[in-house]
Amino acid sequence: MKKALYCFLALLFTPPMLASEMPLNMTQGVTEISGRVYNLHMIILYICCAIGILVFGVMIYSMINHRKSKGAIAANFHESTKVEIAWTVVPFIILILMAIPATKTLIAMEDPSDADITIKVTGSQWKWHYSYFDEDIEFYSLLSTPREQIDGTEAKGENYLLEVDNPLVLPINKKVRFLMTSEDVIHSWWVPAFAVKKDANPGFINEAWTRIDKTGTYRGQCAELCGKDHGFMPIVVKAVSEADYDTWLVEQKSKASSAAAEAQAALSKTLSMDELMTQGEQVYMANCAACHQPNGVGLPGVFPSLIGSPMIKGAVAGHVDIVLNGKPGTAMQAFAKQLTATEIAAVVTYERNAWGNDSGDTVQAADVSSTNPAPAVSSEPAVPVTLPEIEEAAAEVVEEVKAVVLDDLTMDELMAMGEKVYMTSCVACHQAAGTGLPGAFPSLVNSPVITGPVTGHLDMVIKGKPGTAMQAFGAQLTPQEIAAVITYERNAWGNNTGDMVQAADVNQHGQ
Repeated sequence: MKKALYCFLALLFTPPMLASEMPLNMTQGVTEISGRVYNLHMIILYICCAIGILVFGVMIYSMINHRKSKGAIAANFHESTKVEIAWTVVPFIILILMAIPATKTLIAMEDPSDADITIKVTGSQWKWHYSYFDEDIEFYSLLSTPREQIDGTEAKGENYLLEVDNPLVLPINKKVRFLMTSEDVIHSWWVPAFAVKKDANPGFINEAWTRIDKTGTYRGQCAELCGKDHGFMPIVVKAVSEADYDTWLVEQKSKASSAAAEAQAALSKTLSMDELMTQGEQVYMANCAACHQPNGVGLPGVFPSLIGSPMIKGAVAGHVDIVLNGKPGTAMQAFAKQLTATEIAAVVTYERNAWGNDSGDTVQAADVSSTNPAPAVSSEPAVPVTLPEIEEAAAEVVEEVKAVVLDDLTMDELMAMGEKVYMTSCVACHQAAGTGLPGAFPSLVNSPVITGPVTGHLDMVIKGKPGTAMQAFGAQLTPQEIAAVITYERNAWGNNTGDMVQAADVNQHGQ
């Protein structure tokens, strides 16, 4: 009998004791924090196993050795102060012992200070947008699993639904700080190998961090139900050596420079209706079909139909504007930074002539550029160029920026333009009401920067602030846009300083 009991206990408790070798156990990960989380998990598991063995062992022993068939007579007693104290104090001590390592690990997980790299991660339905602070690099990361695999017409690949077109590239042995936010609903950025899982909430910034120890490709997913294509929102992180990371940065800047040149050249091209419709269908199926459906009928009550809609029947300029800038308060995203002027022209032409709309309208890249003065940059691969060529091109861009219109504007014109710039470039951190996020981003309402000298405000916006999340916007905005947003910040939300900054002031400050 005892032999059978020992075999039963061995079968019952051996699997948990060997959990570290089981494929369904927690991922050990490739970061110090993920290792600490894994070790904490195993410690708690072993404590639970020990308690289980003790409790069930006593129960089974008592049932076998004190059963009625052996003549056992039940004791007759009522209450025991000592026993009640024991079963209260002992679990309390066990919980305290478990809480100490858990608290240390949680504190370490929430400490993003002294980061070497800061990246803003923005979730939207259904893609991720990555912005590298201080590097002027940003791109969207979309699912790249072939549609044929999703529809079941082809065999599913090894990384089915875990493939993207542009992975997040990070160097090993560097502390990377993530700022998580969202453009629409709640998402959650989760990479198990890093032990990082943080919600991305619209209008808020959450922080997380990692330091990767090993090179490789690590995959994750959105872990918060965010809509019908929630399952099509993977995360891929490529961890590389520091030297390879520096090379990648140069390549990205080269691609951006070449893509800008290609976009500029495309403005002088005129495509035929057939060319626009062919390219437009490709762009639509890749970026629009998830919401508006391949046949343009949309989803009633959620996404509007494009067949004979007021937007399709209306002015072309309005159609282009909504594709470029999105529609606040709805799921319609802004595609100005995601698509080139040619791609936007093609998809607008396609929508206005597909599914029986037949408006006959053709839109060219030049029409899009006139609606959006800053053309979108494509993420398509470009011909590599050397670093000196990049630096020369960057110098030419700086000179072009300095040569833009420096006309003085009225206060109303500055405030109108400044609000648009603020809502595009600043609102994610400092909020629409300028209140910021306590502990992460300072309030702009009566702040020292706002009430201080204009030159200090100019310097902050143009050059950023090292060691913080404040980017340098000198290369991202024109002098007129910088002048407008500073004027807006110094006079909005009750600041009312009366200060007006002109483009000439910005231009002179940067010299």
